[in-house]
Amino acid sequence: MLHISRTFAAYLDEIDQITVIVPKARCLDNMEPFVMTAPSGEDIPLVVQQKEDLGDAVKYVCRFSVPFQFGETHWIRARSGEESDVQIGAVVRTAAFDDQFFYDGKLGVEYAKEQTIFRVWAPTATAVSVKLVHPDHGDVRYVPLVRGERGVWSAAVPGDWERARYMYVACINRVWREAVDPYATAVSVNGEYGVIVDWEKTKLAKPAPPLPPCPSPTDAVIYELSIRDFTSHPDSGAVWKGKYLGLTEEHTRGPNGTVTGLSYLKELGVTHVQLMPFADFAGVDERDPQAAYNWGYNPLHLYAPEGSYATDPHDPYARIVELKQAIRALQENGLRVVMDAVYNHVYDREQSPLEKLVPGYYFRYDAYGRPANGTGVGNDIASERRMARRWIVDSVVFWAKEYGINGFRFDLMGVHDIETMKSVRDALDAVDPSILVYGEGWDLPTPLAPEQKATMANAKRLPRLAYFNDRFRDAVKGSTFYLPDRGFALGDSAGREQVKTAIAGSLQAFGGLFCHPLQSVNYVECHDNHTFWDKMEAANGHEPEWLRRKRQKLATAIVLLAQGIPFLHSGQEFYRTKGGDENSYRSPDAVNRLDWERKSRYEDDVRYIQGLIAIRRAHGAFRLATEVDVQRHLTFLEPTPPSVIAYWLRDVALYGPWTDIVVIHHNEETGVVIALPDDEEWHVVCDGEQSGTVPLRQVRRFLDADGIGTWVLVKTGAAADVENGK
Repeated sequence: MLHISRTFAAYLDEIDQITVIVPKARCLDNMEPFVMTAPSGEDIPLVVQQKEDLGDAVKYVCRFSVPFQFGETHWIRARSGEESDVQIGAVVRTAAFDDQFFYDGKLGVEYAKEQTIFRVWAPTATAVSVKLVHPDHGDVRYVPLVRGERGVWSAAVPGDWERARYMYVACINRVWREAVDPYATAVSVNGEYGVIVDWEKTKLAKPAPPLPPCPSPTDAVIYELSIRDFTSHPDSGAVWKGKYLGLTEEHTRGPNGTVTGLSYLKELGVTHVQLMPFADFAGVDERDPQAAYNWGYNPLHLYAPEGSYATDPHDPYARIVELKQAIRALQENGLRVVMDAVYNHVYDREQSPLEKLVPGYYFRYDAYGRPANGTGVGNDIASERRMARRWIVDSVVFWAKEYGINGFRFDLMGVHDIETMKSVRDALDAVDPSILVYGEGWDLPTPLAPEQKATMANAKRLPRLAYFNDRFRDAVKGSTFYLPDRGFALGDSAGREQVKTAIAGSLQAFGGLFCHPLQSVNYVECHDNHTFWDKMEAANGHEPEWLRRKRQKLATAIVLLAQGIPFLHSGQEFYRTKGGDENSYRSPDAVNRLDWERKSRYEDDVRYIQGLIAIRRAHGAFRLATEVDVQRHLTFLEPTPPSVIAYWLRDVALYGPWTDIVVIHHNEETGVVIALPDDEEWHVVCDGEQSGTVPLRQVRRFLDADGIGTWVLVKTGAAADVENGK
């Protein structure tokens, strides 16, 4: 990047305002008045409206009355005769700029064998070229682009440019910068270039099969996994360990013949697989993927797949086709795929294509003009700006249409603005209304008004979005951030009422935040922070392993049987441990990989979780969609001891094979007797050891809860006829 020497600086900060900064070392008496020279040669007088002493410099705020011609260099001349170019400054963050340059036409690359069309939005640039690297002999060619409407530069380059690498070279504020296309859908190794591909060649041989119906978000059972972690264990049974193709391998076996991989996911009974980030990210050298580990929350290119999961990162087609094959394999086995989408920040703001092509536009700044850092990683995407919003919305639609993605989990969703998340939901509705949209609704210190943030506190304004429910998490297991703290499942009943609220969908009618159960993603463990097992090691380490296993099964049962959307972290069902590592985002595979030997060791407990999933899926009373329905059908049974939470789903024959259901959660080893709602016969389908849709035994009037665990009792003569897992 060329360094330009200026005797003073001038910045366009509003459509009709220029800020001039003059060092006191200059002859200040000879500076005013200032004149701006337009590209036409016309002199435009500037009116100084404010003058401020900055200590070592003087700031002049000047106004002018003619339209500023973006795309051309303007000059400021002082009375002394000294000149400086007008740099494009804070104007890019004004509503007037957004209105003038919002563009809703095509962007990115449009390939055909006869020619390739390039389009890039760079409204503050004075010149843009596309740099093309020939795929065979490596010759470099620069093709100038033509500025068109609303700051879009384009060119049609004749010839067949398939597999050519490309990037844009833009002159902004008299500095030339190279940048990868923000709309690049294919990239070279480590994302160093965009790559031109023929998308017809990425189509899979046969059409996607229809998926099982999922009419409501509460019908989902989400299972979070990392593509790398899922198969990288030496005994995973997969050939393509840690790769996209590892997700396609069926009938794999691990230690002692335990079912692993894709077949295990199908057997477990979950409906949605949430894949941790697979858009192109930094932190792993694609030339040597095993040399480092990273979760993937270092986004580089949000339209292109990560190369370290491909069999050949150097082949731009490999990552595309293999990701499509992985998604298709999951869907062919009845599993919907959720993309972990990281649009709240970029890995390196200054090196980001967004910053290079439109400096200062795509990111938020604080009151002092410094980059905001609500995300905690150095920058916040300004989703409220119209072209930033469009970049996000276009991206999710691309993934939904081109790859068939069935859901989006938004990382740090609370950093985004409400209008952007509404636009995401509306755009995906036009593709497929069953696509899930949910995310982290934390309120983070980004410079956006509280009422504009897509946080849990504003859930009522985003009724079709769901939120990770940290109140559920902490009430059940105890504070995530204070390890000794124990929640209900760990034996402390002080938060019992909060757990009851959570079980009822965290609805406003029950003292919660949400308008309806569709908004609550219920969980006790995810990739972040300690696993549940490691949390217990600190909080309940005095208890023997067999007892802690009971507690974890209890917690998972609360998740799976509560109103809302249940979410499981991969390996939670067999007590996943990371050895106490709280933040394993770049810890080695030995810490992060899924331990299939552990799954083999705890097969009975895995079957227990499988049975709970089958119970949930067997009856819609666990999956009510409205607050009114929950109020009508869910009643907590009282009085009960503090160690017990019991509730009755009554008159629910409309939703499934059972007319009434009682669920009892107990967090102490001391046995208690629970009075049932009536004197009729109840069928026990789940106790502390077994679960499923086939009755285990019958009880009347009372249930003996003989220790820590969950009991599910149902009323109907047809319970035994229910097919397991349906």
